[in-house]
Amino acid sequence: GFVVWSPLAGGLLAGPPEAGAQRRTSDAAREARSRHRAAIEGFEALAAELGRTPATLAHAWFLARPGVTATIVGPATIEQLESVLGAVELALPEAALARLDELFPPCGPAPEAYAW
Repeated sequence: GFVVWSPLAGGLLAGPPEAGAQRRTSDAAREARSRHRAAIEGFEALAAELGRTPATLAHAWFLARPGVTATIVGPATIEQLESVLGAVELALPEAALARLDELFPPCGPAPEAYAW
């Protein structure tokens, strides 16, 4: 099995950065967010359509991948932890999984294809 490291891509899949979110507001994070803006905005829109936070969707997406047994989480608040725990029981519809693959298409064989 695989354990997914940095399932939120350094915070890029956690939703819009909050005030004080240093890691997600660094120059590197801003540049990455700009480079992947369309995909990230589509991802955030899909999360909203599903009634989930982007972080919950990200973890559920990875947990739905064949061979993935766990994701590494690093919540800073109880709310973030609760959001991630909701991913364990979230069964994503096939249409949502297909949309995620459209937003973030693999660029080769797994698992390397899903690395940024």
